Amino acid sequence: MARSGQLDVQGVLLNWRLEGEGGVPLVCIHGVGSYLEAWSGVAERLKDRFAVLAFDLRGHGRSSRVKGRYEIDDFVGETLALADHLGFATFNLAGFSLGGLIAQRLALTHVERLQKLVLLSTIAGRTLEERHAVRGRLATLMVSDAPAHHAASLSRWLTEDFQDRNPDIIAELRRRDAENDRDCYAAAYRVLAETDFGGILDRITCPTLIVTGENDQGSSPRMARLMHEQVQGSELAILPGLRHSILIEAPALVAETMADFLLGACCRRGDLARG
Repeated sequence: MARSGQLDVQGVLLNWRLEGEGGVPLVCIHGVGSYLEAWSGVAERLKDRFAVLAFDLRGHGRSSRVKGRYEIDDFVGETLALADHLGFATFNLAGFSLGGLIAQRLALTHVERLQKLVLLSTIAGRTLEERHAVRGRLATLMVSDAPAHHAASLSRWLTEDFQDRNPDIIAELRRRDAENDRDCYAAAYRVLAETDFGGILDRITCPTLIVTGENDQGSSPRMARLMHEQVQGSELAILPGLRHSILIEAPALVAETMADFLLGACCRRGDLARG
């Protein structure tokens, strides 16, 4: 049975869903312009062993459409408030893309709350060229709209084969994206574009798994290897053939990789390329 609700955190209503109540606590944070259901394919496969908490970030999904500037610590504080509300004194934490940056920040500032950390398709150590590229996408977003940004990004997120074989999923992604508030989307995207902890990740001390797609341009294998080098004792998995949206295109593989790590098994698997 799943349980859902809304929590008021200093005037921000956060929409949340808990699956697998009674299992090992696992908090999941989605990416910019997304929503808690992005975790559904993973949660469905983990709920027998984990209590999977997913939620809509401020400005996303059915959470409050907060206007104005967002800061990464807003997201961190709201994540912790939800964990407190569900009684998670300590928990495993998984973050995807922007969610991975939020997870990095939480691990750097509140490591005492974490059991293990999973960073999926996320950012660290952008080169000058990569910084220019993401800021260019932010500038374009500011003068266009979220659906147009989404349409231009599909080829970076999902393989053509997946798009061709799953028109219903692509249509649903487009529909959900059309519901995004432009100002909220841009506020969250600015955090994604301007945040980088690449120089201080050696301060993360909890067990960490780093995962990205082999062909992810924005959250590249180079970045994943950099994180792996900086976070002492971390595990690294590069998923063959995949681009950015691994939660959508390969939820079974992501869930299996996460479970192997979170439940203590080594994630050295023959079908994963490792750095």
